[in-house]
Amino acid sequence: MYHRRDHESVIAAGHPETADAAVRVLEAGGNAFDAAVAACCAACVAEPVLASLGGGGFLLARPAGGDPVLYDFFVQTPGRRCDPGDAVLYPVTVDFGDACQEFHIGMGAIATPGVIAGLCAVQRELCRLPLPDLIAPAVRLAREGVTITAYQYGLARIVEPILRAAPAAFATQASRAHPGELARPGEVLVQPELAEALEALASEGARVLYDGPWGERLVADCAAAGGHLREPDLAGYRVARRNPLPGRYRDAAIFTNPPPSLGGGLILFALRLLAEVGLGSAERGGRAHLDALARAMALTQRLRREGGAGEGADPLAAELLSIMRDGLVVSRGTTQISVADVAGNLASLTLSNGEGSGYVLPGTGIVLNNMLGEEDLNPLGFHAWPEKRRMGSMMAPTLVERGNGAWVVTGSSGSNRIRSAILQVLVNLIDFGLPVAEAVAAPRVHYEGDLLNLEPPVPARVLAELEARWPNQRLWSAPSVFFGGSHSVTLGPDGRLDGGADPRRGGVVRWV
Repeated sequence: MYHRRDHESVIAAGHPETADAAVRVLEAGGNAFDAAVAACCAACVAEPVLASLGGGGFLLARPAGGDPVLYDFFVQTPGRRCDPGDAVLYPVTVDFGDACQEFHIGMGAIATPGVIAGLCAVQRELCRLPLPDLIAPAVRLAREGVTITAYQYGLARIVEPILRAAPAAFATQASRAHPGELARPGEVLVQPELAEALEALASEGARVLYDGPWGERLVADCAAAGGHLREPDLAGYRVARRNPLPGRYRDAAIFTNPPPSLGGGLILFALRLLAEVGLGSAERGGRAHLDALARAMALTQRLRREGGAGEGADPLAAELLSIMRDGLVVSRGTTQISVADVAGNLASLTLSNGEGSGYVLPGTGIVLNNMLGEEDLNPLGFHAWPEKRRMGSMMAPTLVERGNGAWVVTGSSGSNRIRSAILQVLVNLIDFGLPVAEAVAAPRVHYEGDLLNLEPPVPARVLAELEARWPNQRLWSAPSVFFGGSHSVTLGPDGRLDGGADPRRGGVVRWV
């Protein structure tokens, strides 16, 4: 069962080692923020396809008895562009099975990374334990090795063309037993260079990248091999602290990722549409429920793509349109970490490295991001992005305060499915009153383009009833990573802690 009354903390994350790192620091006296930092460092070892110290992310934190605050340590565009003819950026096609997608990697895809600055800022301001104690579990994991799971191997196989495009990147996930192949399920992946890099970070802090030898090497390699980053980009990077974007749904106050990111606002917009529907009296999984979700998603998509959905009368819609017209918003591969402790500290951390640029900072095992390689950011052509701008994201770490004093900590991975995954977890919790594990695991839908994707099981009669409004349907054969990974935890008004890790993405829950 996922219910615990006699524990002091709960963690939901995308890998057992990620969650276990959080457990170790909590057992050593840390709070939820110590756990989130430790888990993030461990995720960069255990979930290398999704997480890296060379990427960016967000932490939505609620200190016990305080107000939520959003730590924005996402990536930033460089302060100046190198000559387009000198920039190195090239396409790699990735086969997802049902569809192929083209990504762009190379030195010209690297944006200023923020994860290291963010983790160090959170440790200084919110944590109890020193930075070396928080990084120690990740060091041990990198040195002793991670046992590859079937899920992690599957992710690596998907991005294998990107890894093989750069030998140094492939080496970070290569099998020792089977030369020339990816490490297989059951194999132990040892990362000695990353272990040494984590130790250096523990002793020197963020300066090792932003004003130290790592940064010097990164800048030199960018100058020599077609990258945009220069010394002022690293020296001038700052973690932004923002007020969360607030909203209400039924009895719940919602706090989510604010501008310049877009995902949180789109979730709140969809919830405003659903507020007009009495979902609590609908059959869960029935026509009325799924139709309402699909209509809210379709209208949100219309707002995003066409500027429709009656935005003139809705201040939130007008603000979202402004972001979409003028902002830099990316939607890339991610992982989610949610933590709550019984004292009332809450942490929702989402991070991403895109698909990785193929460049590994020499001697560190750290793969740099490829956020500048997203085509949506470059409507005028690659290398035409605005300079020195904090990029936004579809990532939406979210906290919810219920009318009875309970709290929900959630977020999701899943690119464009992030907002639909979080939306449905909240509906399942608030409208249908499901325990968090059931709310996370329940079948989902996702509307995109003109296609309604449905996760099984969906009764044949419901599919038939939906067909009149949604003729283009795809009923998936099994639950899928396509529908996101919303690892979530709750803190009840009586102090009871509960957790639900998303089974679609190998999630686990741990209690301390």
